[in-house]
Amino acid sequence: MLTAFLLSLFCVCVLEPQETYHEKDNGTPWCAPIKLKHGDVSCRTPRGEHYKNVMGARCKIRCKRGYEAESSEVVCMASKHWSANYACREIRCPKLNMPPNGGYKCSDGSYFNSRCEFFCSPGYTLKGPKTAVCQHNRAWSAGDGTCVDVDAPVIKCPNLKDKWAEPGKLTARVTWDTPEGVDTADGILTDVILKGKPSKSDFPEGLHKMSYTVFDRAGNKGSCRFSVRVRVRRCGPLFPPDNGYMKCDSDADNYGATCEFKCTGGFELQGSAARVCQYGLTWSGTDTSCAPMNINVGVRTAAALLDQFYEKRRLLIISAPTAANHYYRFQMTNLQHAQCGLDLRHVTVIELVGTYPAQIGRIRHRLLPPGLAMQLRLLLRIPQRSFNMVLVDKQGIDKQRYTFPITSAEIFTTIDTFPIRKDEMRRRCFAF
Repeated sequence: MLTAFLLSLFCVCVLEPQETYHEKDNGTPWCAPIKLKHGDVSCRTPRGEHYKNVMGARCKIRCKRGYEAESSEVVCMASKHWSANYACREIRCPKLNMPPNGGYKCSDGSYFNSRCEFFCSPGYTLKGPKTAVCQHNRAWSAGDGTCVDVDAPVIKCPNLKDKWAEPGKLTARVTWDTPEGVDTADGILTDVILKGKPSKSDFPEGLHKMSYTVFDRAGNKGSCRFSVRVRVRRCGPLFPPDNGYMKCDSDADNYGATCEFKCTGGFELQGSAARVCQYGLTWSGTDTSCAPMNINVGVRTAAALLDQFYEKRRLLIISAPTAANHYYRFQMTNLQHAQCGLDLRHVTVIELVGTYPAQIGRIRHRLLPPGLAMQLRLLLRIPQRSFNMVLVDKQGIDKQRYTFPITSAEIFTTIDTFPIRKDEMRRRCFAF
């Protein structure tokens, strides 16, 4: 009895679910029919039922290219719902990163087959891929593009600066506005370098090349160049006259320069003592020359005779009682061979020979009246009856006396020690 009861219970338990299954899976639709857009579906049922959405039906989902489903297969569940979402959704790639100093434009956003083109802001250049395409594997065909600053900044220099020097000057002050550079990228310049003198400087005569260089933050540089030209108005060159010298200020021939002329001892200035270079590039005044000194031996006093030599010539006065005096003859012979050295040192020789009233005075080939020769001896306290020689400086000072002959070399050595002599030598070198 017990065995039969247990067997009956077992049968009920086994058959009841089967009866339930058959009640539900009787070939009638159970889940909502699959309507797939952008894809295809193929289903199979447990027993080959006509309807493909009966409980237990399995459907494979195949999406068109560029689309994807959450699951490739769905099953109609007892809950009357499919086991997963079967809709075909368009494939979408991750959002692209926006490149600094640039951007991108896409044909269809981040969706499949969308083509994105990278671009850069003005002043920047694209480095890397120019385009990227969203692929079926949700990956872009290329990485992100980058924008780099490779353009040199722009700077414009002033035009040629051409200027004339002012009167008496060899330079000109030139001024210009400092050029400003422009960076085509972020507009930031880090450094400006000038090669050459800065604005508001004095430039000497000639052509001077200048340049400005600017740098941006990326290290790119831009340069521009210009020139500064300074001109000096110049007259034709002047030359010192024969037996004279010339001293000029500034550059000797530029507009505003002044040249002064002086003659060496024994010569007198004729013409303009000073000449100025004028704006029209001509010299003022008249040509300058040095004529031999005109010695007037017809003066009435010895002082008037000596005044003619004051600040012009030195005097070497040689006195002897007769022309046959041995010292006198020796001295004059020695000096005849030294005439050039005497002229270089501005020395005029005056001879006083004989005793009054038969004495003779002579300056080279010009004779002095006996009375004037006598006055000269008295004025300089020169004895008549013995050999004497007196060296008188340009200031009329009795510098040296000799009672016996000496060589011309000794005379020259004495004169060359005079302080004024050094200045004479410098002026003579300048004149040549």
